[in-house]
Amino acid sequence: MNFASASVPRHLARGAVGFGLIIGSIAAAPFAGPVTLLAAPLALIAFRGCPTCWAVGLAQTVSRGRLRRQCEDGVCTLARTHPAVPAAHEAPVRPSPPRRAG
Repeated sequence: MNFASASVPRHLARGAVGFGLIIGSIAAAPFAGPVTLLAAPLALIAFRGCPTCWAVGLAQTVSRGRLRRQCEDGVCTLARTHPAVPAAHEAPVRPSPPRRAG
């Protein structure tokens, strides 16, 4: 099953909403009564299941496009889809000139 989001910030926002609803509903229960616990099921919508589903989705969102599952002869492995960018293609870093004393 796929629990990934379109982007990491969007996934983290869903987690913040979900955890906020759970923590808020439990924290407000002594003051507002058990009716506040009705907000907890809304967290399940934000999590797309349970907090574990959200954590799995976070891992999927972070690794999206970087890992690919390969199965050969009944053995499945994870492989990178794109090799790392070679250092030769990066912009050169120029050192700053040394400071002169005084």
